[in-house]
Amino acid sequence: MAKWGEGDPRWIVEERPDATNVNNWHWYDKTFNLHVLVFLLVSCKVKEVEKCEGEAMANNRKGKLIFFYEWNIVLKWVSNKKSDKKIEGKINIPNLSEENDISEVDIEITLEDSTDEGEAVKHFLHTKGKEFIRDKLKKYVSSLKEEFTVGMILPKKDNVKENISNITSGFNAKMQMNSTIVSSNNKKELGCKISTTTIKQQQKFQCRAEEFYNVFTTIEMVQAFTKGPVKLELKKGGKFELFGGNIHGDFMDITPTKIVQKWRCKQWPDGHYSDVTIDICEKNDHTEVNLTQVGVPVSEEESTKENWERYYWDAIKRTFGFGYFM
Repeated sequence: MAKWGEGDPRWIVEERPDATNVNNWHWYDKTFNLHVLVFLLVSCKVKEVEKCEGEAMANNRKGKLIFFYEWNIVLKWVSNKKSDKKIEGKINIPNLSEENDISEVDIEITLEDSTDEGEAVKHFLHTKGKEFIRDKLKKYVSSLKEEFTVGMILPKKDNVKENISNITSGFNAKMQMNSTIVSSNNKKELGCKISTTTIKQQQKFQCRAEEFYNVFTTIEMVQAFTKGPVKLELKKGGKFELFGGNIHGDFMDITPTKIVQKWRCKQWPDGHYSDVTIDICEKNDHTEVNLTQVGVPVSEEESTKENWERYYWDAIKRTFGFGYFM
């Protein structure tokens, strides 16, 4: 890999008649629209897709496939059962994404007009219908990861077959997508100044301060909200590693009211760390958490903000039921 700030021949797209992505080095993306989910249930059918908002994407970088999908779907259903009054309603699927297992995806069933016959159909959809819908969603995700990625992994120059088992998602993938290619040379590069900025965020959690502190300092709880293995040495100077090694650093100070970390993303320029301070303050009816992160590369500011929101704060609230404040 080239040194920081220098060119690299792998970044030069050669003029090739076959347009081959040589050695799978360059980004190669495919974007997919979620087509209409048309399926029949025992006593009713979907007659219309009222809403289908979101996106799905498969990326290939250096031979690794990375998947994202996030959909908000509203379907209109109607009963096939003969009745004096039409029995119809809606199916709301607000959180189909790679963050959630299919079994955790919310499926809300509503009924247009409440009647005895209508309530019976709604009850059926709540039981057998949800299982059927989840089965269809599983097939969609499977198609995204298999059928739609055909041709995204291309042969390497040495004809070595690529093992496509390393499929990542979430924070790991986000960090790779928003990263900058940096030097693998461990020696400190001279004459390279990085423009940095400071991030500040405030969050409120419906829990005691001690409970929030435990979330950040108990291996089992960190594994729960990050959804993966972690390394955690809970002491001053101790090391931590989260999200498959994409986030790592050292504890500079750790008390029940303040956690200070020397924090970096794996894809940042070699040797560059930011300083993260998390202040934990218990109020009358909630705990207030203030994050200050000094030394974030300017090019990574927005993605770092989004990742704190999505993969720390929201994940903690969802996992432990600490609630949301509007």
